[in-house]
Amino acid sequence: MPTKARILTHEQVWTAIDRLAARAGLSASGLAKRAGLDPTTFNKSKRITPDGRARWPSTESVSKSLSAANASIDTFVDLIEPGKTTVRSVPLIGFAQAGTGGYFDDAGFPVGKGWEEIATLSVGDEHAYALQISGDSMRPAYRNGDTIIVSPGTAVRKGDRVVVKTKAGEVMAKELRRRTAKSVELASLNPSHRDRTIANKDIEWIARIVWASQ
Repeated sequence: MPTKARILTHEQVWTAIDRLAARAGLSASGLAKRAGLDPTTFNKSKRITPDGRARWPSTESVSKSLSAANASIDTFVDLIEPGKTTVRSVPLIGFAQAGTGGYFDDAGFPVGKGWEEIATLSVGDEHAYALQISGDSMRPAYRNGDTIIVSPGTAVRKGDRVVVKTKAGEVMAKELRRRTAKSVELASLNPSHRDRTIANKDIEWIARIVWASQ
């Protein structure tokens, strides 16, 4: 018997948009803004017309979002059908442990012993690793118990959420606001914490957050 055609649903496509945003460490509106779209493009209120009909994202908006999230169309398909997503194990440690010695090389790649493992979506970087958030200093972006996936092999751009380790051993998750030849300006994810400007000479490494379990 011929295989019955499978229909792509409105809910699947919008869920994939949400997952793509989360994979990039962004909200749906944050993804739209980074893609150069109106920040409300992917808002839940825009997904149904006033008369109750389903509104689909345009091909152009999906294409721009994939580019902004540094993701391929294959990744988007995986996000539509998470049961078929490529899953692999990555190293995992607690966020607080990341500041101690022996877990990273000078470039921010995971090394040494003491790592656990966690199964997660494949992010296309064989050096990706996971950090588990402890405490509420990064609320509302990340909460106690959340897991973030960090990709040291992915290019870092303005607006990205990043993990930064200083040469003094301090590790922090921030948003990259500006990067110059002399320093890096970082915006706090928690409005009650101050923004930071750190001289490049004081930074050991900086890596992009590409996904968060929330």
